[in-house]
Amino acid sequence: MEAAAASAAKPILRVAAVCGSLRKASFNRGLLRAAAEVCEDSVPGMKIDHIDISGLPLLNTDLEVDGGFPPAVEAFRAKIYQADCVLFAAPEYNYSIASPLKNALDWASRGKNCWADKPAAIVSAGGGFGGGRSQYHLRQVGVFLDLHFINKPELFVQAFQQPPKFDSDGNLIDAEIRERLKQVLLSLQAFTLRLQNKD
Repeated sequence: MEAAAASAAKPILRVAAVCGSLRKASFNRGLLRAAAEVCEDSVPGMKIDHIDISGLPLLNTDLEVDGGFPPAVEAFRAKIYQADCVLFAAPEYNYSIASPLKNALDWASRGKNCWADKPAAIVSAGGGFGGGRSQYHLRQVGVFLDLHFINKPELFVQAFQQPPKFDSDGNLIDAEIRERLKQVLLSLQAFTLRLQNKD
């Protein structure tokens, strides 16, 4: 009874999950789906909310009218602003951040910076370096945006190594990677609670 009461009293952290790839079977999108499953199974107190960025227009300040933004941008900004923390899945394109993700970062920074003071974590899947270059560039951008990234653990998934880490639909099927993803989520949870002075 006491354990149930303690569990009920624990704050639910709302995690805005943002994927830099728009492809449905993306391995990076698969990492976010797996993160949602891990939270439901093994990380009580965290709820993953996947934030779709596919409908955001390309950044163009001509679209800002009287201090307002296009409806899709307003809705996106509100979700980021209301989140307790952020989980990025950051694919690497040409040694850097994928353009859809950079576009989303820029839109939510316009006017009132919706990223400011948000705890965050990054995961990625890709080729030889597993998306590491995009993660490091995202950390650099995060400095200006006042994002507070966890330092460890890092998760770079070398998606094309054997045995397969993902199925043909982009779902994570590797148990070891799933456990490492869990450790990332636990670290993000602890860091967020610490910053909120709720731990």
